[in-house]
Amino acid sequence: MATRILTKVFEELGLVSLYNSTIDTKLLCIQRFVRLFAYGGSTLILVSYLTAVGTSETKSGLFMTLTLIGDTIISFFLTLFADALGRKATLALGAGLMACSGVVFALFGNYWVLLAAAIFGVISPSGNEIGPFRAIEESTLAQLTPAANRSDIYAWYSLIGTAGAAFGMMVTGWMIHYMRHQLQWDEVATYRAVFWGYAAFGLIKLCLALALSKKCEVEKKIVPAADPESAPLLGDGAEDLEPKKSKFRSWLPDISAESRVITFNLCVLFALDAFASGLAPLSWVTYFFKWKFGLEDGRLGSLFFTTSIIAAGSMLVASSIAKRFGNVKTMVFTHLPSAIFLALIGIPNSLPFAMLFLILRSCTQSMDVAPRSAFLAAVILPHERTAVMGLFNVVKTSSSSLGPLITGILANRKLFWVAFLAAGTLKACYDIGMLAVFAGHKTPEEVDEERRVNEERAEQEEALRESESGDPGER
Repeated sequence: MATRILTKVFEELGLVSLYNSTIDTKLLCIQRFVRLFAYGGSTLILVSYLTAVGTSETKSGLFMTLTLIGDTIISFFLTLFADALGRKATLALGAGLMACSGVVFALFGNYWVLLAAAIFGVISPSGNEIGPFRAIEESTLAQLTPAANRSDIYAWYSLIGTAGAAFGMMVTGWMIHYMRHQLQWDEVATYRAVFWGYAAFGLIKLCLALALSKKCEVEKKIVPAADPESAPLLGDGAEDLEPKKSKFRSWLPDISAESRVITFNLCVLFALDAFASGLAPLSWVTYFFKWKFGLEDGRLGSLFFTTSIIAAGSMLVASSIAKRFGNVKTMVFTHLPSAIFLALIGIPNSLPFAMLFLILRSCTQSMDVAPRSAFLAAVILPHERTAVMGLFNVVKTSSSSLGPLITGILANRKLFWVAFLAAGTLKACYDIGMLAVFAGHKTPEEVDEERRVNEERAEQEEALRESESGDPGER
């Protein structure tokens, strides 16, 4: 009895799916932990480091905006051709660029040099995913995982990444505290030591990417062989049967008409949500608590470690809810409360109330991540996933790029609370829009299953009619 209950609990938490997953799936999850650990550490200090080397708050906001714009362009091309060039090679290239950007940040303090490193390398201003990594990894996970287990795998993939960011912020915060107070290092040297660590994690991620197998590469579409009896003779129109594609065009994915409509609607909604996120990126949120309430780096790291762990744990609950109520409803009704609490963070003048709203927000802010990934994997056809998910990342990154600059201007005028209020309001509009557009949407798998059930029912009814209308003489 106890064993059966324990097994049921493990199934609800998705641990059974994770345990039965492939080695490549586990390597992709470990990669995300390593990457987000590095992102968490760099995000905690990014604005403080720029300020320490003489950059104003407005220019810091511009720095993050330009970084996101540059990352958008690079990510677009990498994800567009990732399947043709090889997913493993693209992930390895991104990890190498990540390591290089950490080295540049550790050696230089010039604004434009750092900006170039942040754009061509991988530095996350928001603490969230940037670059080509997530689109490629989620597309690969969808390929490696049965549809019934995807929500569980995506939940653990997201949880592991969020936990990585949480530990990165906490470890970095207390390391800075130790270097500043025990080793008596100056501020700039301390922050540069963190970026050396960032480069080291980039190299670790490179090794993990190279360890992936060929099963991660895109599944080739099977082209049916032509019937030799019905094939036209050479010179009799055979060359016009199927137009040849250029080598460049053959690298581009074929997107179906139905997917284009879905992609357009999602791009509009994701753009709204991403712009709201850009108004309150993690770099600015950490700086807000340091600037307004005077929190030191160690306590700051512990605070955001706590909120990130809460957010990570909530993802498992979301996976269980999604199995019962569907991905879209789970996305909306868990994300909406976090939008409300985000709007309230900047209003209180006392630290306890601001921390309360921050913690309440963290309870549901990440519960939409796994259901959204599972929903996208279901509504987009397999050979389109990498390119379309890459497009979504490009749309989200480009839409969020203007936000940090706006927040920087508001921060310079002591109007931080306006950024939080606007961000929360826009996110609530996104949630309502998702519910209105996709609440009744059926995935291709659901349509196929419904068609199969209807065909079986029709065959049973036809067989019943034939049996009832048989020859009376035979009765």
